[in-house]
Amino acid sequence: MTENQIVELIAALMVLLGGIIALISAYGILTLPDVYTRSHAGTKSSTLAVLLALTGVFIYFWSTEHYISIRLVLGIVFLYLTAPVAGHLICRAAYNAEAKMVEEPVESSLKNITETDNGKSIP
Repeated sequence: MTENQIVELIAALMVLLGGIIALISAYGILTLPDVYTRSHAGTKSSTLAVLLALTGVFIYFWSTEHYISIRLVLGIVFLYLTAPVAGHLICRAAYNAEAKMVEEPVESSLKNITETDNGKSIP
């Protein structure tokens, strides 16, 4: 394999990984129980998915056509800056609107830990 083919393979793997993470994010948005956890799935993982896909496209164009796209760079930067802020604002608006959190307990790996009288946890 030549160096150009290796770079193209890396770019294709980044785009593929971004697509897989986007599917996982969509599954989380559909199945998670309340607005707070859905917002987490919608902002954190989908931000990573889009950043991987855009970075893969940027690397592909840079390696094959020796073209640096300012639009892709600006898209990566603005998405990196705005998506977490938007997720925070959605959660803050839900909190101010007194949106209920899920009430049924989630299975915890810490449920068998008891506390001693000095505040330290022991199994």
